[in-house]
Amino acid sequence: MVEAGLIVGKFSPLHRGHEHLILQAQQQCRRLYLLCYSLPEMPGCPASLREKWLRERYAELPSWVITPARVAAWRAAGKELPELPENDAAEGLHRQFVADFCREVIGETVQAVFTSEDYGDGFAAHLAASFGHPVRHVSVDRLRVTVPVSGTALRGDVHALRDFLAPSVYADFVERVVFLGGESTGKSTLSQRLAQVTGTQYVAEYGRELWEEKGGALVYDDLLHIAETQVARETEACAKASRYLFCDTSPLTTLLYCQSMFGRAEEALQRLAERPYARVFLCADDFPFVQDGTRREEDFRRWQQAWYVAELQRRGIDYQLLSGTLEQRTEQVLRALG
Repeated sequence: MVEAGLIVGKFSPLHRGHEHLILQAQQQCRRLYLLCYSLPEMPGCPASLREKWLRERYAELPSWVITPARVAAWRAAGKELPELPENDAAEGLHRQFVADFCREVIGETVQAVFTSEDYGDGFAAHLAASFGHPVRHVSVDRLRVTVPVSGTALRGDVHALRDFLAPSVYADFVERVVFLGGESTGKSTLSQRLAQVTGTQYVAEYGRELWEEKGGALVYDDLLHIAETQVARETEACAKASRYLFCDTSPLTTLLYCQSMFGRAEEALQRLAERPYARVFLCADDFPFVQDGTRREEDFRRWQQAWYVAELQRRGIDYQLLSGTLEQRTEQVLRALG
């Protein structure tokens, strides 16, 4: 059993091969440290996401996602660290950076490094020379037999290779598509139709469910609960979706109702209303208004439409207006998604 071990990677994205490597190292180390950096960052894999993935998957392990700004902060605090090397920098610069990071930030040198790469032996030898004690290289699945995937392949087509990602990691590559619009503008039918056509998931409007459950007697605190539940359902559905997730509504809609019903909104709800979506479609009010017993008058629908247009423009959010029949709107969305 090794006292302290180390894994260094880009984790762009964190895939099953990385997880296999980490599991093998955990079984051989009393303490295992994970270091992650990429300069420049890889498309779709910013530091914030890599940090999230490591936190979600390996909360029990000490991990650091290193960025130039964080290196600058450590240096300002007196840590003797070199600049973060770029991805194509000489191997020696990377190896020395890691050695210095172990001493200055982790506060401990390691006895083993775990990799699935050819550079592992030279990396371990450099650390050994820098630390003044032996460092063993443990090679895990070098030929990618156990987990036949690479970060490069995944970045090339993450959706085709989604089985090599944990569901919570893949969820961050799903594009959330939202439909906004006044009452009786076809949002629910359209989101369900598109999910069926594209073989993915949709998220229904929780606010309507709660309204029906409470017989229309919503209170002020219900609105924040509605927005939080809507977001939670999106997060859950993303892990099961494929490429796209169609959302019947968003917290922006909840904000509209909160302000129209109560004349105010909690700061937390206002923040949720800023939640970004990959695509925003506004359904025109050219459908005949259908009163199903849960809706307000048609004048309110016209007011809603004007509110959405003004609010989306004020927030600088790009959107596409959908009009015509359900079939026409479906085709408009599919063309926009490419």
